[in-house]
Amino acid sequence: MTYVIVEPCIGVKDASCVDVCPVDCIHTSDDAPLYYIDPDECIDCGACEPECPVTAIFAEDAVPEQWTNFLQINADFFKK
Repeated sequence: MTYVIVEPCIGVKDASCVDVCPVDCIHTSDDAPLYYIDPDECIDCGACEPECPVTAIFAEDAVPEQWTNFLQINADFFKK
């Protein structure tokens, strides 16, 4: 299991989650609207989740129904 960042991050891109990640698995690009968690690097520690000021980080099996499309959006970011 990994964590996923969803819609509330769009336009905010607060780096608090990046600062606490012990394995530096949270990435973005200049033109990306949000941060993304690399599922191959994430160690499922959960340190990022409570740091998010907009409650945009969820365990992949706990993503609210309205944001499940972000599972694919996150995966697609790392296929580039």
